[in-house]
Amino acid sequence: MDILADILTVGGVRGSAGARIEAGGTWGISWSARCTAAFYAVTSGTAWLCLPGREAQQLMPGDVVLLPSGVEHGLSSAPGVPLAPCGECGGDAAMADGSVLRLGAGEVQTHILGAGYEYDPTVSTQVMTTLPHVLHIRADHGGNCLDDTVRLLSRELAYPQIATAFILNRLVDILLVQLLRFWLAKHPDEARGSWLGVLADPVVSDALTRLHEEPARGWTIESLAAELTISRSTLTRRFRAVTGAAPADYLTRWRMDLAAIRLRDTDDTLDTIARSVGYTSVYAFSRAFRRARSQAPGQFRNAARVTDSVLT
Repeated sequence: MDILADILTVGGVRGSAGARIEAGGTWGISWSARCTAAFYAVTSGTAWLCLPGREAQQLMPGDVVLLPSGVEHGLSSAPGVPLAPCGECGGDAAMADGSVLRLGAGEVQTHILGAGYEYDPTVSTQVMTTLPHVLHIRADHGGNCLDDTVRLLSRELAYPQIATAFILNRLVDILLVQLLRFWLAKHPDEARGSWLGVLADPVVSDALTRLHEEPARGWTIESLAAELTISRSTLTRRFRAVTGAAPADYLTRWRMDLAAIRLRDTDDTLDTIARSVGYTSVYAFSRAFRRARSQAPGQFRNAARVTDSVLT
C-alpha cells in the first residue's frame, strides 16, 4: 500500500484548476481565509505573495506555492501595492470557473495558474491541516519532475484546446503530490511536525502501512511490533515522536474516519460498519464512535445526510 496515496484518497483531497491570472503594470488582489487549500504556479513573469504579519515573498517563473490551510493572502506586482478584495475584481468568479482574471492596466507580463484543493472535513487524519501555512518551492530546484509539470501547465495555458480544463485539473493533482514529495525531501526538519513526517521515518511508515492495510485486524502493540521485528518500547517511542499519538490511538482515529465516511455515504448497517473497522459488536463500536465524534453513529449519519441535502 502507498500510505500517502491512501491518506489523500480517503481524505477526499481533490484539486481543480482555478483562475488563470494575466497581470501587467501595477496590480494587487487579496483572498480572505477559506477552508480549501490554495495553490499558485507562476508560468511567466513575477509576483509577490503577501500574508498578514509576514514579509512579502517574491515568486519567479517556475515557482509553485501551496497554502495548505487556505490562509488569508494576496498577490501583487510589488510589495506594498494596495490589494483589491477578490470579490471586487472578479477573483472569486474566476477561481470558481477557471476563467482568465485580468489584473492591472499595463501589458501582460505575468501569468499565474491558481488552483484549489478541497478535502473532506469528515476525515480527521488529513495531510493538509498539519502542514506549514506556506510551502514555497522555487524554480531552481535542479531538474525535479515538478519542472516538467509546470512546463506542461504553461503550454496548456498558452495554447488552450478542447478539454484543456480537464487536463489542467489532472495536472493540478499531479503537482500536489510532486510538491509534497519535493518538500519532504528538502525540508525534513519542518516535515517532522506534519503528517508527512511519517514518511521520513521507515519504522513509523511501515507501522502505518500495516494499520491502513488491515484496519479491522485485532492489533495490539505487541503484534504490531512483532510484524516490524522491533521492540514495543521502540515502536511506541518512535510512533509517538512522529505522530504525537500512540499506535492504538492513531488506529482508533483512523477507524472512526473510515466509519464516518461509510455512515455518511452508504446504507450499510451499523453491524456491517462496526465489523469493517474491527469491532465485534455494535455496542463497542457505538461507544468508541461517540467518544471520538461526540455523537452516536445514527445521529452522525442523520446529521451528515441533512447537511449533504442542504448543500445539494
